[in-house]
Amino acid sequence: MFDINKIREDFPILSREVYGKPLVYLDNGATAQKPKMVMEAVEKMYNELNANVHRGVHYLSEESTSLFEEARQTVADYIGAPRKEQIIFTAGATASLNTVVYAWGDKFIERGDNIVISEMEHHSNLVPWQLLVARRGAEIRMLPFDDSGELMTEKLPSLLDERTKVVAVTQASNTLGTRPNLKPIIEMAHRAGAIAVVDGCQGVVHGGVDVEALDCDFYAFSGHKLYAPTGIGVLYGKMELLEAMPPFMGGGDMVDRVSFEKTTFAPVPMKFEAGTANYIGAIGLGAAIKYLRSLDLKAVEEHEQQLMHRATTLLEEIDGLRIYGHAADKSSLVSFNVEGVHHYDMGMILDKLGIAVRTGQHCAEPVMTHYGVTGMCRASFALYNTEEEVELLAKGVRRAVSMLR
Repeated sequence: MFDINKIREDFPILSREVYGKPLVYLDNGATAQKPKMVMEAVEKMYNELNANVHRGVHYLSEESTSLFEEARQTVADYIGAPRKEQIIFTAGATASLNTVVYAWGDKFIERGDNIVISEMEHHSNLVPWQLLVARRGAEIRMLPFDDSGELMTEKLPSLLDERTKVVAVTQASNTLGTRPNLKPIIEMAHRAGAIAVVDGCQGVVHGGVDVEALDCDFYAFSGHKLYAPTGIGVLYGKMELLEAMPPFMGGGDMVDRVSFEKTTFAPVPMKFEAGTANYIGAIGLGAAIKYLRSLDLKAVEEHEQQLMHRATTLLEEIDGLRIYGHAADKSSLVSFNVEGVHHYDMGMILDKLGIAVRTGQHCAEPVMTHYGVTGMCRASFALYNTEEEVELLAKGVRRAVSMLR
């Protein structure tokens, strides 16, 4: 059974008030709230087991290392990675994608090559590639989406040729909610001899992933959107690619032997985990995944979809309101504007009503350019949100419209 009241009890922040109103937190696409199980795991580490990993023979270090590596296995199992060594802990999805760009891209991208990137990407899966092609003399090609928010996959073959090295695409748009059918995209990329790099930040939360079945070459996501602490992320890669890549950063813990004449590197994944790892963040991520696995994830997905469809129905009844993104397969968010109302003004009034939404460009400015707008309001729903909160959102938008227009 999906018991929303019991779930909400697991998230203490949801019981607080904002401006004298009950908090309605609908900014989950930016960061999710944390369950008690995660916060208790983090607190236990600081109170009882805080010690650096991989570097000590004393009890605390050994226990910390054991929990850190257990978290790596937990992540591998959750996303369907064949081996835990394919899980690299990073500072977040941005760090994960930059690791691919700098470690793989700088070695294998040459002058005259091209990289295909979808028009709906978060800046983290676009800007690093732009920096790379500027360094290497390569080219970026855009895979567009249509006005309904569907990625125009049928145009991909015309963008691919023998010099295509990368196809970079999101699993779920953080602005439109679109969840493209990745299998044919990845298959086309592979037939062209390119690798497929997937931004899984929203997808791993809403619907999940099996990276082996998907056959993507790299997959990146952040912990903080998956109910884990901030400052922890994951990069999954196929082992043959990870082994062929040079390290992105140098320092402690990523070396085998060091001398002034030559340094050799530790095996994957440690080769890419220079310096003191965010072991507490990783252990918190493991706890978040264990929490999610205690739930019926199919029921969670159905609940989130119901919230998104209910919000769509209620908001579309408001005169002058436009929702951006009507893909057939869509994650649980709604981005919108109201004619004659600035998105920032809308967000500020909703805030005074205790309703937290995201306003602005959502780090996806090409999406804004596509629709000819400077920004949007975005309400993004998580497993702990309720239909009552959706109704409060619609009521709040109506009130803002009556005040501003």
